[in-house]
Amino acid sequence: MNYQAIFFDFDGVLVESEQLKVDAFRELYSEHSDAVIDRVVTYHRAHAGISRVVKIAHAHKAFLNIDLTPEALDVLCRRYSAIVEQKVIDCDSVDGALAFLIRAAGTIKSFVVSGTPEDELIRITDQRGISGYFDGIYGSPRKKEDIVEGLLTDHGLTADQCLFIGDSMTDYNAATAHRMPFLGRLHNGQENPFPEATRTVPDMSTLGRIVGLNSPEDNPDDR
Repeated sequence: MNYQAIFFDFDGVLVESEQLKVDAFRELYSEHSDAVIDRVVTYHRAHAGISRVVKIAHAHKAFLNIDLTPEALDVLCRRYSAIVEQKVIDCDSVDGALAFLIRAAGTIKSFVVSGTPEDELIRITDQRGISGYFDGIYGSPRKKEDIVEGLLTDHGLTADQCLFIGDSMTDYNAATAHRMPFLGRLHNGQENPFPEATRTVPDMSTLGRIVGLNSPEDNPDDR
């Protein structure tokens, strides 16, 4: 099928940053007990794709019985960014992702729809040298469903002729809320979180064939 546009989650779909985010939460809560840290990480993994602002506020309330003030929450979010941002800039691409973006440029509209703060996401994509491959880069505080709705309207796109690629139920729900086809990315050893019959891939190396952009060569290494 020839798609009008592709909506990409970022972490775990375009870059191999999923474990980096887990490690960042462990470091952020390192002054607390192992039990608290484990609960924070479990919550983070179960709610992949939503804003860290929501996760940190919830973790403090649910696991530490602390209602964070807006100022205290902002400090913690800035600390989290300081831990993780450069690591995400430097981490590997998902296999096939960069090759696909290069091949698709100017052919299929491509958007990033992420739970990462939008200003941070733009800095990361700029530093990785990939911003130019996208028709728009969007992150929190807006919810993914709202970002998708706005893009469909602003670009005159038909949802069932677009594709959302993600690695979490947050992504799946953003797609299905608009009746948009969904492709799930499963990490090595990851339990499949998606409903039965959801199409999944281990990386982006076959994405060209899936969307009708066949390449005469194997995908080059992504870095």
